[in-house]
Amino acid sequence: MEFLQHISASFSPYILAVGTCGLFLGILLGALPGLSSTFSCAVMLPISFSMDPVPGLIFLGTVYMGSTYGGSFSAILIKTPGTPQSITTTFDGFPMAKRGEGGLALSIACMASVIGGLTGIFVFLWLAPPLAEFALMFGPAEYFWLALFGLTIIASLSEGNLMKGLISGFFGLALSQIGVSVVSGDMRFTYENSALIGGIPIIPATIGLLCLPVAIDLIADADHHLSTPLTERSNNFLRAARAIWDRKQNALRSSIIGTLVGIIPAAGGAIASLVAYAEASRTAKKSDRFGDGDPGGIIASESANNATVGSGLIPTFVLGIPGTPPDAVILGAMMVHGVQIGPKLFTEHNDIVLTFLSGMTIATVLMLPVGLFLGRFIYSAVTKMPKSYLVPMVALMLVIGSFAIQNNYHDIVIMLVLGIIAWVISRFGFPAPPIVLGLLLGPIAEQGFAQALMIGRAKDSVLEIFFARPISIALIGCILAAIVLPPLLRRSSFNRLRMKENVST
Repeated sequence: MEFLQHISASFSPYILAVGTCGLFLGILLGALPGLSSTFSCAVMLPISFSMDPVPGLIFLGTVYMGSTYGGSFSAILIKTPGTPQSITTTFDGFPMAKRGEGGLALSIACMASVIGGLTGIFVFLWLAPPLAEFALMFGPAEYFWLALFGLTIIASLSEGNLMKGLISGFFGLALSQIGVSVVSGDMRFTYENSALIGGIPIIPATIGLLCLPVAIDLIADADHHLSTPLTERSNNFLRAARAIWDRKQNALRSSIIGTLVGIIPAAGGAIASLVAYAEASRTAKKSDRFGDGDPGGIIASESANNATVGSGLIPTFVLGIPGTPPDAVILGAMMVHGVQIGPKLFTEHNDIVLTFLSGMTIATVLMLPVGLFLGRFIYSAVTKMPKSYLVPMVALMLVIGSFAIQNNYHDIVIMLVLGIIAWVISRFGFPAPPIVLGLLLGPIAEQGFAQALMIGRAKDSVLEIFFARPISIALIGCILAAIVLPPLLRRSSFNRLRMKENVST
């Protein structure tokens, strides 16, 4: 098997060191409430650019995976999810910590994260090549509908407010129109400013829109960024392994749910963990105590949200549509490294993909010792870190990350302006991730629409080009479903949780 041949390359000391450092830094950032996985990946972009494509992508992937697991630390110990994916971890993790079993809860979360992460990666290996062959059937019209599909899902899942999510997405589309047209070469909305001729650069915009508002919130809040965690009394590896084994069906089912949700572009770990937790709670035995410190709740949440890390790469690598918001950062990094996204990725850059996946597999296994033995020390250090040190470090990394791409001071200005805009509109409930996706997918949608329109006019069949092809019809159906299904899915999941809580009380 070709994949096995690339595993040997992943065992090099350099790749192992890169993966371990990525996990370490990801756990560190994920343990901080408010610093999401998207923030963790975006703020580590400058480091990845100093590496070759494969180590750089492995570094970002392990940062993503580590931050997803790292969010469980504050979720379990102080009932404050470090990342949105860890919201459901608080339901049973904090009650276990109150009983003096915080160490056991952290060990269970680590093992469940490894199980979910491996499941997502193996599904990627299984499904990505067939999807790549399928993507060869895509024409300009299909890419237009596909880009619109990604934008619609991001908007419809943004903080439960469809209208505000759509407005943010369209704002991102408007930003993508600045600069030289990808089709005609016309100059648009530059206002004779040479810095805007090349358009809004993706990486500085991503850092500004997603990271700067977090830094501003850290400054605006006078309180300490973290409370003192509860004292841990137990950290028994064997007890955690036994708890996972006794609930292996829950771990497998939740990993599959997380994998399926992760394949849907931009659905993310928060939705996956919520659906998996609701399903685990629904099928629980009468003796289980979900919501009152049951290990099954942690297993469901952590295995599901980590499964989205690997499966979310399927639409990212094959179709160029980010599976989760952090995948948008990884997608931007691949573009900077010159790696072509799409069906040709598995032919022209097959060695990069397979080495990356084998490195991610090894790094996922390494997360077990890193998470168990280093996690609690990292969290202790973060808890004691004064804001006077934390905020300048974050601000410095934002400036370096914006400047390092093109060594252009204008990128720092763009990062600051967009970051302030994102912070202001967030006060009114407008999310920033749809803006990033609009900026990223806007050129794809524009190019697909313009090319399909020219082909349709040449053949005198514009409507047939857009609406008569089978794949286009399927994508239009997916767009309509993306608008309707997420609110129904969230409502159904919350109703199940409420019914379970009412029965328990």
